[in-house]
Amino acid sequence: MRISARNVIKGTVLEVKEGPVNSQVRVDIGGGNVITSMITTDAVADLGLAVGTEAHVIIKASQVMLATG
Repeated sequence: MRISARNVIKGTVLEVKEGPVNSQVRVDIGGGNVITSMITTDAVADLGLAVGTEAHVIIKASQVMLATG
């Protein structure tokens, strides 16, 4: 697979909280860092996501916001 996004981070699924429409997926990307993503529950099933599954977090955004304090 080729993709235009340049922010691709390999990780392992830590947790999947399935809802009726959307699901929350937490991915361990190493170094004590976890990325949480909200995707459709259908996508969770289609991708076969479950705890321990290897996954790639792909970040494609026109804006990334940061805050402190």
